[in-house]
Amino acid sequence: MTDDARHSAGSPDAPLHLPLRGASFAQAFSRFWRKYATFSGRASRSEFWWWYLANVIVTTVLGLATGAGGFAGATYDAATRTSQPGPLIGVGAILLTIWGIATLVPWLALSWRRLHDANLPGALWFVGLVPVLGGLALIVLFVLASNPAGARYDA
Repeated sequence: MTDDARHSAGSPDAPLHLPLRGASFAQAFSRFWRKYATFSGRASRSEFWWWYLANVIVTTVLGLATGAGGFAGATYDAATRTSQPGPLIGVGAILLTIWGIATLVPWLALSWRRLHDANLPGALWFVGLVPVLGGLALIVLFVLASNPAGARYDA
């Protein structure tokens, strides 16, 4: 039995260089940070999509906090019909920016490894830079089932 087959059920002792099939939310979140800038190897669909959900949740919360900070203490000048956001909008914007910068490289690495798991070259990630259609094409590629031939990308 191969290492990949032994650890395909999502066992917590699965080596980092193998995809963790059936990863839980917590396992996917942990592996995302532990494999911060690892572009080699593969990432299972569960690893990828659980992280995607975590990122959506954190980004939404930070975005809502930024909006709330903008409303808190906002002023409106009736004479010029303009409004100024509250001073706390900057705090939310800074936190959102820090989160974006902190997750940029590992997000790229996870996406790259997800493509490897479908036996596709990681460089296909750049298709996502094509406006509108590129992002849709990339989502389709991320949804593809794992392909055993993707083991060629393992360390």
